[in-house]
Amino acid sequence: MLKQYSHIQIAVDGSKEADLAFTKAVAIAKRNNASLEILHVIDTRSFQNVSSFDSAMVEQVSADAKKKLEEYYDRAVKAGIKDVHYSIEFGSPKTIIAHDFPKKHQTDLIVLGATGLNAVERLLIGSVTEYVTRTAECDVIVIRQK
Repeated sequence: MLKQYSHIQIAVDGSKEADLAFTKAVAIAKRNNASLEILHVIDTRSFQNVSSFDSAMVEQVSADAKKKLEEYYDRAVKAGIKDVHYSIEFGSPKTIIAHDFPKKHQTDLIVLGATGLNAVERLLIGSVTEYVTRTAECDVIVIRQK
């Protein structure tokens, strides 16, 4: 018996893997007649290393993320998803994707790509995907490249 999901979260970071995961999350949401929450997390730790921190930099990163999320939103609506939303969060991607956002939105399925953009973090402290699959309280589907 297949589980019926009602609140699906898709985490995107601009990578090809995230785009593929988004496509599959839309298909899952459509099959389940579920809501779709598109999430992008801006890792604020990356700004701590910039010596000439400037709020314009954060604004530019946020504007770029919003533009991409609006494109994802449009794709989901065109695919027939009736209940779709997007969010930009700031902080640690691991904890926001695995814990904070799902609790706020009653997420019962998290979809994400097997790898993302940050290869350095993956080498040093482990991948976001690995952390989410290990610690999330709801089901997690990891999408690999074709």
